[in-house]
Amino acid sequence: MTAAFLTPTRALSALDLPSRGGGGSPRVAIFTDKLDWHVVRTLRAFRAQGATPVAVRLSACKIETGRAHGLVIPGFRELPDLAIVRAIGDGSLEAITMRLGVLHALEDLGVPVVNSARAIERCTDKSMASFLLAQAGLPTPETFAAQSLAQARAVARRECGKGPLVMKPLFGAQGWGLRLIERESDLPSLHDARGVFYLQRFVGPARPPFEDMRILVSRGDIVAAMRRRSSHWITNVRQGAKPLAVEPSEREAEIALAAAKALGVDFAGVDIINDHEDEPLILEVNSMAGWSGLQRVTPFSIADRLAADALAQMTHARLRV
Repeated sequence: MTAAFLTPTRALSALDLPSRGGGGSPRVAIFTDKLDWHVVRTLRAFRAQGATPVAVRLSACKIETGRAHGLVIPGFRELPDLAIVRAIGDGSLEAITMRLGVLHALEDLGVPVVNSARAIERCTDKSMASFLLAQAGLPTPETFAAQSLAQARAVARRECGKGPLVMKPLFGAQGWGLRLIERESDLPSLHDARGVFYLQRFVGPARPPFEDMRILVSRGDIVAAMRRRSSHWITNVRQGAKPLAVEPSEREAEIALAAAKALGVDFAGVDIINDHEDEPLILEVNSMAGWSGLQRVTPFSIADRLAADALAQMTHARLRV
């Protein structure tokens, strides 16, 4: 177990950190699509540490090559000192591509971004995340991703005899849109699957209670963890699961940190489930993870800890330059 597990904010005074403009507090862009519970607490946490956070929609950012830095970030005359990505926002493929391009551009201009655009891309695409976890030799349920109904049906005919599969939206969160596939006929149409069938071996008991674990990772340390227990096989807290405080085992902590490293994330929610032999498997890695359920069973402010970690990362990045 890492020493940082279930510990409050690391010692750090943002007041001692220079801003990009030279003097004053560090200016932090909090990229989001709405002022939800997480964003309000994130803004409050950065202010408490002497920084000046500004909530910004990525959809409002622009690229203008005639400007000094080529970017327009609402609320900032110059570039921010640090960027935190809470949400990309809904939009077309073109819109999402441009928003990720803004994040890539900020990184190219020397602004630390948590998480990086590359890490977000890897985690958001569940098929790529599963591929990278498997390539890193980490335990994860067997996964199949196909781009036609014929391919998906072939997988279901071959695999459902061994046990159910779970179909997840390639880009999805909080348990929405999950389907249990027990036979070929359970598969939706290609249109309803939005062109991709992401199928993962179902892991868990045949009857309730169902549970898995969420481990919050930040800068190579375990921040906090919980078990999510439910009467339904979908165990997200937003879907009604009950959060329970827990300390991860040495093996659970080890693979959670390894999963974050494999996908290149500085901050992540790593979801882990035990198989029939009680061995932990990584379900997925969330690069824009929520922690409202975890906060209910954590005795310190998670937002304060994450803000301190991000500011420390900013300082470290500057020292390397």
